[in-house]
Amino acid sequence: MMIVLLIITILVLIAIPNVTKHSKSIDEKGCGAYVKMVEGQIQAYKMDEKKTPSLADLTSKDYLPETPVCPDGSSLEIDAEGKVKVANAGG
Repeated sequence: MMIVLLIITILVLIAIPNVTKHSKSIDEKGCGAYVKMVEGQIQAYKMDEKKTPSLADLTSKDYLPETPVCPDGSSLEIDAEGKVKVANAGG
């Protein structure tokens, strides 16, 4: 039993630094995926409403949650052409 606990402890000690070291990369990839999802919701809104939405339009009609932000806390903006941009880096 002690040998099993020792092996598990060693594996955890190896895994935790790797996860924390790559957390910024994980947040960036998560933000990129979220932007793609928002772009898909913009296209769905355009098909339903025949106009380009704002973030307020998307949230009020339940295309997006109330506060659409990237996993890293960055906020999003939609320009007049319907392109999504990351406005500012959060934490």
